[in-house]
Amino acid sequence: MSAPRVVSVAAASPAQRAGLQVGDELLAIDGRVPKDVIEYRLLVDEADPELEIRRGHEELSVTVAKDGGEALGAEVSSALFDRVRTCDNHCEFCFIYQLPKGMRRSLYLKDDDYRLSFLYGNFTTLTRFTELDLERVLAEGLSPLFVSIHSTDPVLRSKMLRNPRGATSLRWLRALLDGGIEVHGQVVVCPGVNDGDALETTLAGVLDEYPELATVACVPLGVSDYTTETAMRAHTTAEAAAVIDTVEQWQDLATGALGRRLVYAADEYYLIAGRPFPESERYDGFPQHENGIGMARAFAAAFAGDDGAAFGVRPGFFAWVDGAPAAGYRAPRTDPGVFPARKAAGPAAPVAVITGEYGAMVLAPLVAGLGTGSVADGIRLLPVHNSFFGGNIAVTGLLTGVDVARALNREPVGDRYLLPDVCLSEGRFLDGMTVGELPRPVEVVPSDGLSLRRALDGPLAAPRSGDTTAVPVALGQSR
Repeated sequence: MSAPRVVSVAAASPAQRAGLQVGDELLAIDGRVPKDVIEYRLLVDEADPELEIRRGHEELSVTVAKDGGEALGAEVSSALFDRVRTCDNHCEFCFIYQLPKGMRRSLYLKDDDYRLSFLYGNFTTLTRFTELDLERVLAEGLSPLFVSIHSTDPVLRSKMLRNPRGATSLRWLRALLDGGIEVHGQVVVCPGVNDGDALETTLAGVLDEYPELATVACVPLGVSDYTTETAMRAHTTAEAAAVIDTVEQWQDLATGALGRRLVYAADEYYLIAGRPFPESERYDGFPQHENGIGMARAFAAAFAGDDGAAFGVRPGFFAWVDGAPAAGYRAPRTDPGVFPARKAAGPAAPVAVITGEYGAMVLAPLVAGLGTGSVADGIRLLPVHNSFFGGNIAVTGLLTGVDVARALNREPVGDRYLLPDVCLSEGRFLDGMTVGELPRPVEVVPSDGLSLRRALDGPLAAPRSGDTTAVPVALGQSR
């Protein structure tokens, strides 16, 4: 277990008044050693907590004078202080197994930790869940949680997870729902495995056995060039359309039985099938927005000026491993000002919006809708093909620096290039490249529609301190 390190101390906070400093290591709070940021926040929420800290080579005791419920005013460096609970499944469709060699070590960590589900929206299969975990979740009200279902047929689920516990671990889902925990489910639909009649059986099982689920997302698998699973392949257009038809049929059935739609299809299915996205109201407040459900509709609404359609959750496989706030996705993200633009273009320069291939499909009608004789003049999209991962990976959030650089090398000098920040973590792409290594100056833009629309009106202004109005999202993030 590693001690959490203080990374910030708020001015005039109880922590600052007590003399807590950035770099201090927290060894214990009121005699207890916290295992994660969840326990840390519960402990420091008490009145007058006594902190055992290490500062350099010296260990100190610091009593913080504060009321119960008053914020301590200190943020720590990580979400988990003990070992991450890794995944012992061996799913054919797991994207971690499809990564090329040579990437950052943190990207290869395959977790199945309910704490990361609570903090970051990671999906857990519950195959490593225990009675003690259930007790803690219920006692501390760790809600919502996110559970990978894939199939309600025990035999098929066990086969898909390549883990015999997959046949029985959904008993924990039943226990969580019985305990009043809000749970969102996910079905990664694999062609020829759990689609077609198997998907019908799964959705019937959800409605029959787990009707208390808040939502269920049906998402397509991502298949990179590095997969070794010959049975895994991308959906055809017809298969994507069939998934949409199945989901919409079960939405009607769920509405009749429960008064709500319950199940939703990922944006990628509509893009693959060439169908229009459902209207905003059919997403019921976008509860699985971070999983690519209704993301395009929300983006379009924000682009049109509806700042209520902006969302603060960064989606994707690698949302938590690098640069994520320890408090989870509910915390404000790093200010986009940490990625300063190397501005070499004036406000009248042509603008190119860098995006993934799916993102370009969403953005094209929005930019065209601005009309001629407006800000749309001089704007073009720069769709970047994902050669790094290959396969059917076409989402903006998985673009790498080498592919963006290759695309920019073909572009003119002096234009404005807008890069969505969902491609970056701590200023780095997934392949380790930084913004400064790109061959053209870029402006890093928060990836919600409202921020893009504002950026199209002129070069980015320096963001105000603490301004979290513009928050990052991705277009069609694959899970």
